[in-house]
Amino acid sequence: MKWSGVMPAITTCFDESYEVDHKFMAEHARWLIANGCTGIVALGSLGEGATLKHDEKIAILKTFCSALKGRAPVVAAISALATEEAVALAQEAESAGCEGLMILPPYVYQGDWREMKGHVAAVLRATPLPGMLYNNPVAYGTDFTPEQIAELAHEFANLAAVKESSTDVRRVTAIRALMKDRLAIFVGVDDAIIEGIAAGACGWVAGLADALPRESVDLFNYGVAGRTAEAFALYGWFLPLLRLDTVPKFVQLIKQVQQELGVGSARVRAPRFAVVGEELEHTRQLVGEAMKSRSGRASSPLQIR
Repeated sequence: MKWSGVMPAITTCFDESYEVDHKFMAEHARWLIANGCTGIVALGSLGEGATLKHDEKIAILKTFCSALKGRAPVVAAISALATEEAVALAQEAESAGCEGLMILPPYVYQGDWREMKGHVAAVLRATPLPGMLYNNPVAYGTDFTPEQIAELAHEFANLAAVKESSTDVRRVTAIRALMKDRLAIFVGVDDAIIEGIAAGACGWVAGLADALPRESVDLFNYGVAGRTAEAFALYGWFLPLLRLDTVPKFVQLIKQVQQELGVGSARVRAPRFAVVGEELEHTRQLVGEAMKSRSGRASSPLQIR
């Protein structure tokens, strides 16, 4: 698969009974691709993977693969407490039709490099699928340094990409200094995308793209093309919303933006609760102000058939 462009970390939609809404999710995936996204990343943090049962995860991956039918790749986030569970999920993701894996360190346990390398290596060995290493020390406590990433890449040909979410854009240049073009580097925090592109990133695992895909794609493309004035004009408009991706309640907030724009539901599974009170009003205010000053191409309507 080609690792580039805007790949939303797609949210998991729940119906009124808090069961997975497969019909909506299929249409949501198709809508994201129709608005210029190059693929989707499922079951990640934004997809509330930790609240999903194993069978639900496989069913979601099958829904996405069926919905996109080769139009764009489905990348499965592989996140588990136990390495054995991560390996099993990776193998079932391949069987479901996924074209890539996004590999997270085991959450809760923050091991040393020997242990974390062993976990990632086991997943990479489990299938021939290309893998994206997800480096998010802020959320997971495990920091894969550029040197460690290079070590993995030298040993595993199917390590194809890195999602860099350390919030330090210098990591992009550090990885590129070691690996040149051997690894595709994706920005994993929404409010560092233009800076990341300038440092050499070629992709974006995006959060707000779930609600505003066309605007996300245009922002990314302006940055890649060096259209600085247009990029920073759109970035300035978008930043108040993009910053919702970098706070503890990013899942609730991004899903609330989806609901405000009529392209999803704010329902989240416990232990999360949907935002209320001042948090809700602030989010609605941000969305309202953004829509008043919206310019350029807007995302097409999402229709559920």
